[in-house]
Amino acid sequence: SEVFLVRNLEVPRPALPLQLPRPLCHRRLISPSPSLANSRQDGISTLINASKIWGDLAINGSGWNDLVNAARSSGLENIPGVTESAGVPLVVPADGQIDSTVSNNSAGAQFIRDRSTQLSQPDLPVVVVSATSLTDLADAYLLDHSVVDRVVVVAALGGYSAPNASMNAPNGDMDPWADWIVSQRFRYVQVSAYYDQTEDVTTADLANLPQNALGNRIATKQPNIIPIPQASDQVALLAMGLPGFTVSFQQMSPDTSGGFDPTQGPPLVPDPNGNAWVVTQINAPIARSRLWQMLSDPQIFGP
Repeated sequence: SEVFLVRNLEVPRPALPLQLPRPLCHRRLISPSPSLANSRQDGISTLINASKIWGDLAINGSGWNDLVNAARSSGLENIPGVTESAGVPLVVPADGQIDSTVSNNSAGAQFIRDRSTQLSQPDLPVVVVSATSLTDLADAYLLDHSVVDRVVVVAALGGYSAPNASMNAPNGDMDPWADWIVSQRFRYVQVSAYYDQTEDVTTADLANLPQNALGNRIATKQPNIIPIPQASDQVALLAMGLPGFTVSFQQMSPDTSGGFDPTQGPPLVPDPNGNAWVVTQINAPIARSRLWQMLSDPQIFGP
């Protein structure tokens, strides 16, 4: 369960509907995800939490630190560190008002607030990529309402059935009140198109992995990849960082007319002036193509 903070990014249209800052460097890593190793973004940190699916924060943190260490020892540069955050799902206040919500004051929320304050510029927001619940993001808003002026959220979450999108599983059912807050307060991109991630590295591919710690880590992980499309949380990273991955999107806004649903966030409905964008179609094969292009490039892992 992870959240990635990224800065200095401009995604060519139609990769995402938001004009974001231009990449400033090469051989940089958004996150320890091998799908985007050495893509051209400037990573800040990876925030790790616990969820109803991955419930042990210590185990989650240990696994991510193992991956970070494998990437670093294999020669990848500027690998973001890992910050553990123990925020629990937010509780709906008695009056039902967002601004009455009691904050967790979690490590992740503090990190988002503080680093976005340090790094964002008026036309260069910090991008927070979420592959888990939106708890820490909503909590960051509760700590500092102005965080919404500094942050753009890109989340792998929910589903799409034309013309509307839902904020349910995956990830949207973990903290519905956080969904309620984030969808109304932030500039919000929801990636609701998924793919079969077991095709990225197949059993037949294992012999072709790089002979280093990262290659060994991928080989160890490969048999345990979840064969469910909705488990491909990396779609948020790919939609943001891999040109051509996003095929289509729809501008939307949250529909709160039905009131709060304790099982999921509000529906997202088409709105040409909305604060939300939903990625509705992706070009999945280029994820594998780009991954293997990088894994096969002898320059990727340094001299």
